[in-house]
Amino acid sequence: MQDFLQQTLSGTAPAVQKGENAFLRWQWWDEGILELVPKTPTRQALVLSAAIHGNETAPVEILNLLLTPLLAGEKPLLPRVLVLLGNPPALRAGKRYLHYDLNRLFSGRWQQIVDGDEARRALRLEQALEQFWQACGADETRWHLDLHTAIRGSYHARFGVMPLNSQPWPDDFLHWLAAAGLEALVFHRAPGGTFTHFSCEHYGAASCTLELGKALPFGENDLSQFSAAYQALAALLYGETLPVVHESPRHYRVAQQITRHSDRFVLHMGAETLNFTAFPQGTLLAEDGDTRYYVQQAREYVLFPNPSVASGLRAGLMLVEEGEQTQALSL
Repeated sequence: MQDFLQQTLSGTAPAVQKGENAFLRWQWWDEGILELVPKTPTRQALVLSAAIHGNETAPVEILNLLLTPLLAGEKPLLPRVLVLLGNPPALRAGKRYLHYDLNRLFSGRWQQIVDGDEARRALRLEQALEQFWQACGADETRWHLDLHTAIRGSYHARFGVMPLNSQPWPDDFLHWLAAAGLEALVFHRAPGGTFTHFSCEHYGAASCTLELGKALPFGENDLSQFSAAYQALAALLYGETLPVVHESPRHYRVAQQITRHSDRFVLHMGAETLNFTAFPQGTLLAEDGDTRYYVQQAREYVLFPNPSVASGLRAGLMLVEEGEQTQALSL
């Protein structure tokens, strides 16, 4: 296989579905699903996913740049790797999703929607992770990096979203995220339907959703803006030097979620509101009929505000920064 991205965009299966070179063996499992296994012993199993949202193209281009020298036998491979392009039909259409947001359907939530392509794709991706990690040795480290770009601009250009995890995060994982240029980490305190929550909850993987910049169409990405993430991924895959950490990411935790429940939902934020915009205590954030959302802590920061989501889905998260003094508002 010469070009994994172009093969996926073609919508056809490759004529040759497995092969090897001096450093690795590769196998095409399914549309947008590729396994690479090094010929040298390894203690790390790494899942790299992108295009869970089809309009987020820069991470796809970065992954393809990293894969090409591996498949050509020009670079060594250190970990076992499963590469996933999550939603190929949406990627081909240049849309976030076609019918349902794929990143709300994991951990079996695909069973709650009408049977269709995205429900079946969520199941197929869950099965792929199970198959990949069932082959893990007892001493293998499991990491899952889900690469995204955000709809909105942000006060933190690059940040990571960490799923609920009952275990402490590994120090080397947090250090890698800092080396990848992440300026902030957001820690969930409740389960969710994301791909990274699925891998963390069901397979004990150290997982993170990496938001690496602004979502743009193919051909419009300035990949130089992703150099830290590219270099950090090259260090994982090839053993190249990990970028130096100049500043540790700021840590935030989710304080509350804004959910759209009906067509009466109104989000009191403009389209230009950036991720991590701060709001003072008492600010009315949104209303949905008789339900109103206010800032409850002394200061809260918004993440992923989106009034256009389907009913029942998250229309935004409100965060507090760890270390800031908080005092909840009595409503």
